Amino acid sequence: MNNRLRLLRAEKGWSQAELAGRIDVSRQAVNAIETGKHDPSLSLAFRIAREFALPIEQVFGGDDA
Repeated sequence: MNNRLRLLRAEKGWSQAELAGRIDVSRQAVNAIETGKHDPSLSLAFRIAREFALPIEQVFGGDDA
């Protein structure tokens, strides 16, 4: 699954650990999602999108997202 998580996090100036705390997962989980090694559950994907105040499609999706 393609995602813009690393870019969005960098725009906010947040570390992986800070984002992890905001969405209640480990820093390693954030890293795995950013690098495409793990796809988040639907509920986690929605939590991430809410944290950035974006529709889920703008965080996770194809190359045109």
